[in-house]
Amino acid sequence: MKSTFPAAARRPPRLWLAVYRLALLLARPLVLLRLRLRARREPEYGRRVAERFGEVPEGIPRGVIWFHTVSAGETIAAAPLISALVELFPDLPFLVTTMTPTGSAQVTARLGGRVHHCYAPYDFPDAVRRFYDRVEPRMLVLMETELWPTLLGVANDRGIPAMLVNARLSERSARGYARVGGLIRSMVEQLSLIACQYPAHASRFIALGAAPERVQVLGSVKFDVELPADHQARCSRLNDRFGLAGRAVWIAGSTHEGEEAIVLRAHAHLLERFPDAVLILVPRHPARADAVAELIAQAGRTLLRTGESATTLPAAIPGDAAANRAPVEVVLGDRMGELLYLYGLADVAFIGGSLVPVGGHNPIEAAVWGRPLLMGPHRFNFTDVADAFAQENCLSTVTDAQTLGDAVARYFTDPQSCRSDGLRALGVVQRNRGTTDRLLTLLRNWIRQVCIS
Repeated sequence: MKSTFPAAARRPPRLWLAVYRLALLLARPLVLLRLRLRARREPEYGRRVAERFGEVPEGIPRGVIWFHTVSAGETIAAAPLISALVELFPDLPFLVTTMTPTGSAQVTARLGGRVHHCYAPYDFPDAVRRFYDRVEPRMLVLMETELWPTLLGVANDRGIPAMLVNARLSERSARGYARVGGLIRSMVEQLSLIACQYPAHASRFIALGAAPERVQVLGSVKFDVELPADHQARCSRLNDRFGLAGRAVWIAGSTHEGEEAIVLRAHAHLLERFPDAVLILVPRHPARADAVAELIAQAGRTLLRTGESATTLPAAIPGDAAANRAPVEVVLGDRMGELLYLYGLADVAFIGGSLVPVGGHNPIEAAVWGRPLLMGPHRFNFTDVADAFAQENCLSTVTDAQTLGDAVARYFTDPQSCRSDGLRALGVVQRNRGTTDRLLTLLRNWIRQVCIS
């Protein structure tokens, strides 16, 4: 049966592709060097390197439905959708690729043996073709903004439908793409579907050359996050382990280099007014935990790391030793996969990557706990999401240690305001749910047309 879905465009811009491939050729030694250097800090980057150049592990079948989720955040967001599709089509093989070890870990944790997994190849032509030759995907689903000329070009040449879902395109990214207009136009023309988070994103994709009839606005799957079934029991255990009962607690989640020092200064101001206050500090990349621990030590703060054995924590110290030990002032999150639970321990949440020009991270994981939100001015990666919370007066902007400390102090001194702002944040999440179901319907129809008809 012939598919009724529109075919992708077949107009590669030869000059732009030639320039891009020359740039790739020149960059290849630098890519290898960067990979080796990063492996020194994060050893996982030194493993499975062949996969990044198109080598596919044994056991991955041909004819897969291929999802590319890049890193941890995209994988977490996509996992419920992929899981539902696996249940609908149990006889079809699904492959989920990532680019980062954190993303790889989330595939294993959330999808386990129900899907196949490996790293996606870098966009070198030989690596991409080797990968396609080996797995022969039937369709390709990309998450958010993962557009690569070779990856899409080979799919287009082989008649493999490629789609971008949960798609987002910030104004800043759109301006950057516009500078290579011919190349980006060919990529968006090769997409059979672009399912965007917000109307502004859809408009930017269309302005870059996407056919309007292939662009839809479905919302963000990240609003469909659910608290884990064990959230109450696990948070209770963590609360006991860290000695948080009855204390004022705030969290700084997904922080970056340069940001932790600001957060620690804010905490110093808070301790002057609230001597029992506790900061839960969670760097975006666990590999930086040792460096952040050193910053905490330099600030003179008592520290516990979430990866420490329970027997090292205050509750386990008997008798007089426990009474003489200084109360913990900072809890350092140093393990993958625990941030969602740690948000549940705090009264107020600061979302990192926003006091430094990283673009901010996802505030929804804190809001689903009913926590009021604080972010810095740099949130271009989540402009629409942050604006949704700000419009409901449950997300405040902070700019430095002083304003951050003052904002947290305001909630500590006014528990009723803290609770009401947190409930408004939860309301924003609840009103925006449902994107996963809409995408599920859309992709189910695609799979039936492409893989079963």
